[in-house]
Amino acid sequence: MGNFQKLSLALVGLIIGGSVVACDDGRSKADNAAKELASAISALDVGSIAFDGKDAAAANDQLKEVFKALEPAKPAVAAGDMKLEGDTATVPLNYSWKIGSGEWKYSVSTQLKKSGDTWRATWNPAMLVPELAEGEILSKAAESPQRADILGAGGAQLVAYRPVVNVGIDKPQVGGGDIAAAATKLAQLVGVDEAAYVKQVEASGAEAFVTAITLRDDGNRTVSDEQIAAIPGARSIRDSLPLAPTRTFARAVLGSVAQASAEQIEKSGGVLSAGDVTGNGGLEQQYDAQLRGTDKVVIRAQKAGLTTAEIKAAPQDPRRTVFEVPAKPGVPVKTTLDPKLQQWAEDVLGKVGPASAIVALRPSSGAVLAAASGPGSNGYNTAMLGQYAPGSTFKIVDSLALIRNGMTPDSKVECTPTLTVDGRTFKNAEGYPAGSLGSVTLRDAFAHSCNTAFISTRDAVSQAQLESAATSLGVAVEAPALGAAAFLGSVPGEAEGTEHAASMIGQGKVLLSPLAAAVMAGSVAKGAPVSPVLVLAPDAGAPAATAPTATAVPTMDATSPAQGSDASPSATALAPAKTSDKPVTAAEAAALADMMRAVVTSGHAGFLASVPGAPVGAKTGTAEFGKENPPKTHAWIVAVHGDLAVAVFVEDGGLGATTSGPLLKEFLTQAG
Repeated sequence: MGNFQKLSLALVGLIIGGSVVACDDGRSKADNAAKELASAISALDVGSIAFDGKDAAAANDQLKEVFKALEPAKPAVAAGDMKLEGDTATVPLNYSWKIGSGEWKYSVSTQLKKSGDTWRATWNPAMLVPELAEGEILSKAAESPQRADILGAGGAQLVAYRPVVNVGIDKPQVGGGDIAAAATKLAQLVGVDEAAYVKQVEASGAEAFVTAITLRDDGNRTVSDEQIAAIPGARSIRDSLPLAPTRTFARAVLGSVAQASAEQIEKSGGVLSAGDVTGNGGLEQQYDAQLRGTDKVVIRAQKAGLTTAEIKAAPQDPRRTVFEVPAKPGVPVKTTLDPKLQQWAEDVLGKVGPASAIVALRPSSGAVLAAASGPGSNGYNTAMLGQYAPGSTFKIVDSLALIRNGMTPDSKVECTPTLTVDGRTFKNAEGYPAGSLGSVTLRDAFAHSCNTAFISTRDAVSQAQLESAATSLGVAVEAPALGAAAFLGSVPGEAEGTEHAASMIGQGKVLLSPLAAAVMAGSVAKGAPVSPVLVLAPDAGAPAATAPTATAVPTMDATSPAQGSDASPSATALAPAKTSDKPVTAAEAAALADMMRAVVTSGHAGFLASVPGAPVGAKTGTAEFGKENPPKTHAWIVAVHGDLAVAVFVEDGGLGATTSGPLLKEFLTQAG
């Protein structure tokens, strides 16, 4: 390259470079300053921003005060297209907030001024919120819609707003009296912890009404208004709360509603705040978002320090609304529970001491009509979550496996007094009739529940075939339409020796819940696997449930009243299969139904023959558990009665026929 060419290129570069410098009017630095400002506001921290006319620390304090009511929300702020005129730049700041279920978007304009080589934002409260004046802040108010009901079969109100009275001390009404003495007397009257309530009253504000207890106002109150009014400062304030018909009605299934605790508020991520009501346990918690709906939220601009008294005294509201999210009412949760059957089941279990349950469902549809856990369950959902060895009720599964391997109800099996497998001796239940020993039909062995007869067939039925037969009857498979947490049964696919022999009589590692046992019986009545349904699909647009679904298998723990017979308290049940790979057929179910009917006509459930209506088919079960000698036993019975399948369970209940059987008869007779 010659010298002339080099000089020409140098001149071109100089010209181009000169033109770039000449065109650089400061826009890039102004753009950067605007972006830094937007980023700092997004973080709600402008302490590092240089402002024109405002100290950065003071600006930061003012910003935090303006937005304090919106915590913990933060805005997303982006700088828009800049307009540059000499040493002044005008830039839009585009805000986006997540407020409740809504999105608050707005745009404000701010100016930047060039000072030397630096661009500084001009401080103005209106750069935070449109038309915000000096000395103004934002306030936030939320108003919850009425919580939706939980409905039962036919739209019956299971949980609905019912009248209550909040009983407490109204501190201004105590006057100059002894507040601690009044709180003590009220605590004694209503039966709450005296020391804790006195401490609560003393710690509250001078104008506070401090609730001691909330009582149903249904005419059955044990504490009258007159007794309350006799205590200085004590009052009863009428209100309404979402409640079931009685305190105990299906409580383990439905759950309850109460004011959100501090822990619940913290875990909600801003969804709940002090004073909100929320579900505790059961369907109320699982479907809380659907039932609660979304709050109406109002954001207002107002003078800092404005008091409630000033607002009330003003001829018109001194605040102005800058954003509002309308409330969305909750959507009812529709269930299949029949109020009469549920109450009957609870009444029948009312006199049972140990943990107990009655589950009733409609085989044709899978609808769960009752899922009652007795008082001995202490609030645990034994009906749906219990994990227990099913005992001889599992012979329904054994029989299906045997039928699939060529046997019929008339095939002969050997029923002996005892049978030893690998050194372990199995025997029949106490009082087994001697006349039913020997070579008997499978039907008779089933009707009288001969353990040794079924164990003697163990070589003809593999453990994998037992598992397959169980899933064929709807046991140990997922229930995607149930809509609630439940244990669906667990049947191992592999077992040898004594463990396989124990499986033949529903022990070992075989576990069912009362719900799963009812499904098993119901599948016989239907002639196809029953998939249980408790919660009907919500209306379109209803929020989805966030709690565990029926595909979850809870783990047994030492604190649960639901302990399996030979299972370790820390053992985890097997995960259920997705679906059965070989559903029970109508012909197979007919053979099983024939055998279940024989339990009533010739077996030891003859007491069910007098139940009015359709003929009853049944199977009893007694499952040993623990290490005592003689061992304790769970008492089971399952039955089909027309389009009704029922399972009755009593933990530590003795024999199925003598303990659970009468409970079943009482329930079926009432059910009609």
